[in-house]
Amino acid sequence: MPSMPEVTYEVLALRYAVFTDRYHHQNFILPPDDHMSPDPMDFYIFAIRGNGHTIVMDTGFTLESGLRRGREILRTPAQALLDAGIDPAEVKDVVLTHMHWDHAGGMPWFPKATFHIQAAEMGYCTGGCMCEPFLRRPYDLGDVQEALAALYSDRMKVYDGTAEIAPGITLHLIGGHSGGIQSIRVPTKRGWVVLAGDATHYWRNIRLRNPFPVVYDVGRMLKGFEIINSLADGPDHVIPGHDPLILTSFKPLNGNKEIVQLDLPPIG
Repeated sequence: MPSMPEVTYEVLALRYAVFTDRYHHQNFILPPDDHMSPDPMDFYIFAIRGNGHTIVMDTGFTLESGLRRGREILRTPAQALLDAGIDPAEVKDVVLTHMHWDHAGGMPWFPKATFHIQAAEMGYCTGGCMCEPFLRRPYDLGDVQEALAALYSDRMKVYDGTAEIAPGITLHLIGGHSGGIQSIRVPTKRGWVVLAGDATHYWRNIRLRNPFPVVYDVGRMLKGFEIINSLADGPDHVIPGHDPLILTSFKPLNGNKEIVQLDLPPIG
């Protein structure tokens, strides 16, 4: 583990939608005994700011996409950012962890942004795997077209593995959930925090080594758990992509219970 750099950042989780009609067996390949117990899912985008940088992780999805797929929209991801004092129209850097509909559906909200993605993910969502309906299901064609438009207009940076995108902030290719999903490691006042994204949807996935069922490569997902843990300063420094416990585990930003500060120690 490298030493902590002098610069540290504020890290926010911003909830914008929920999916309450979900059960344990839908979130684990090996379902627990109470597999029909409710196990809701939250939808977040994440923001990193400090030292002259504002970086958004993922773009969320639109109202239309959410309604079509039965998700309850609390507010748009754009409004969630505005509530945190971040204008999406002025954001310069957006990391796309992967191109699934609920992570890449809001690219038009960021007209000035450069998008950061792994080459493996671009190759996956535009390649032969998309001939399979099961693998294609989490993707929306319009989102992939937006990504290609960004690529052809010089608004996308494509990486092949680990890359530093701001002082101390690094991207890490994980894979598993999709062909090229990536996570972000961020130096904070409490140590190295890893925004895992959907490399682990819930804390229970990574802590119990029980993968989420929407998966391209189970072996890579399990190996990804090891990579993520090696990058973080402890289990509470790993931030999953969809866990409702995130909101109750960290301090709200300025009293807003839909936005919490991940750079501060857990409160529970």
